[in-house]
Amino acid sequence: MSLYRDTGVVLRVHKLGEADRIITLLTRRHGKVRAVAKGVRRTTSRFGARLEPFGHVDVQLYTGRTLDVITQVETVDAFALPIVGDYQRYTAASAIAETADRLTAEEGEPVLKLYLLVVGALRALADGHRDASLVLDAFLLRSMAFAGWSPAITECARCGRRGPHAAFNIPAGGSLCQDCRVPGSVHPAPEALVLLHALLHGDWDTAEASALTIRRDVSGLVAAHLQWHLERQLRSLPFVERRAREAPIADTLGSDTNSGETEVSSAAQGTRSRDSAHGATGA
Repeated sequence: MSLYRDTGVVLRVHKLGEADRIITLLTRRHGKVRAVAKGVRRTTSRFGARLEPFGHVDVQLYTGRTLDVITQVETVDAFALPIVGDYQRYTAASAIAETADRLTAEEGEPVLKLYLLVVGALRALADGHRDASLVLDAFLLRSMAFAGWSPAITECARCGRRGPHAAFNIPAGGSLCQDCRVPGSVHPAPEALVLLHALLHGDWDTAEASALTIRRDVSGLVAAHLQWHLERQLRSLPFVERRAREAPIADTLGSDTNSGETEVSSAAQGTRSRDSAHGATGA
């Protein structure tokens, strides 16, 4: 039996048998770990309540044949308590956990930067000092940068010409100059590009001064860009509560008039999967 210890965030839990659970953790040194917590569904369990989604814990495990086994748990940060009591923060945290799970396909591979991003985002949601939608979009942008999918914002995605540029195309990689623009590109407001840059680089003064309609439009772009690269839709994103979400994104993101194509859908209404985005852009 090989024992090891690590700190991690609980991303999700699954029932196993009558009293056990499979816990998916994103850990500091071992990356994503799936482990069995025996007996945690019993009322007499010593640490069942500590192994709930969004919990930041210190765990001791021993290596099993197929799944590791959790033997000890101590709470590091009780992020779950303030998050689960607020719908907007809960849905944003669910999207953060699902994104982290999708971006770590290989178990046991260290992903320290992503781990720190998840802990920082959950801490910001638990504190409640920042708008949950902004925290989620900042996390999604930075996690895409970690994965190598960061959208071009201040330069053309194709030729590298300095911007800002009026066109934005998800399959092409972000902003496009006039010469590189392709059919199906959308035209976000200049303030949307400013907000994208602020969220990516942690300029919270600029981000929090943005208008609610601009935040909504940016949320749609960020979610669509992420799901294009994941090649599947995140199940949690359609449930994320967005402010001023009743107005369609088309109000401020007009499509390319020469192409007659549709614009990017809002994340609050469920962004498209890769296949539907491919058909809309003609890429």
